[in-house]
Amino acid sequence: MTATPSTLQKRIFITGASGCIGHYIVEAIAKNPNYHLDLLLRTPSKLNEKLANLPNVHIHQGDLRDIRRYKDLLQQANVAIPIATCWGGSDAFDINVVKNIELINSLNPDCCEQVLYFSTASILGNDNQPLKEAGQIGTDYVRSKYDCATRLPKLDMASKITALYPTFVLGGDDEKPRSHLTGGLPDIMRYIKLIRHLKADASFHFIHAYDIAQVVAHLVDNPPSEPGPRHFVLGGEPTFLNDLITTATDYLSCSTRFKIPLSNTLTNVIINVFNIQLAAWDRFCMNYRHFTYTNAVNPATFDLTPYCQTYEDVLEQSGISAK
Repeated sequence: MTATPSTLQKRIFITGASGCIGHYIVEAIAKNPNYHLDLLLRTPSKLNEKLANLPNVHIHQGDLRDIRRYKDLLQQANVAIPIATCWGGSDAFDINVVKNIELINSLNPDCCEQVLYFSTASILGNDNQPLKEAGQIGTDYVRSKYDCATRLPKLDMASKITALYPTFVLGGDDEKPRSHLTGGLPDIMRYIKLIRHLKADASFHFIHAYDIAQVVAHLVDNPPSEPGPRHFVLGGEPTFLNDLITTATDYLSCSTRFKIPLSNTLTNVIINVFNIQLAAWDRFCMNYRHFTYTNAVNPATFDLTPYCQTYEDVLEQSGISAK
């Protein structure tokens, strides 16, 4: 809690360390005793006690809203990893745009080697470029992330920025908070006997938070030699929904011989019959269907071994029993 860095240690400033991805990143980076981690946490008790008590971890209790209070600390940072985010509501733009940019602008370009800024792949199209619909009709969270990402190239620190765009994130256990996807999988699997009869043309990527941490630790160890900004979509190979459903039903021994194509027409009929209310962004995602990207980055990109690659890995590591 009160670790004091030596002059030989690389100083790494992290926000959002108490979240799912943050826990894995702190765990991965803190293994190197040559790194000193300064964590800005609004609620320090949310960080796993084992991580909080590591000798090279220093917790600063505070809020991203007051980031200007930590300018002296930011001036000493060799690496900044802004993960903290607001998922919606009136504070989304202030936190996700204004305060994150203020954080980046507070860094010392003569001291800071790189900024590993966390965004979301939801704001990108299949060509890895900003998706205009994300900026127009996205949720508060999506629009704010779109806004911030489009401002990064204009910042004085732009050459030091690596923007990371996670796809669907898995992760979490008894010692780390579970991601939204991992936390919701058990509920989804309860409906597998119904889902198994559906067929839908959709695809996406997924990545485990452990693998995100592997990539981040590699980037911290190997600062880029070329100026940025750089843009990395974090994910494995594209996953097709039908293949995932088939794997899940085989895993649970409840496969089926018939499938009903879930076309846009049928989907709209179901929505109308049951009077399901969809926001404009939800309807866009339903019709867009293929959230896949080119050259997705994962540990294998850097000759590292991925932790979670297959659909079976997803189910096993999410605590789904084959029984």
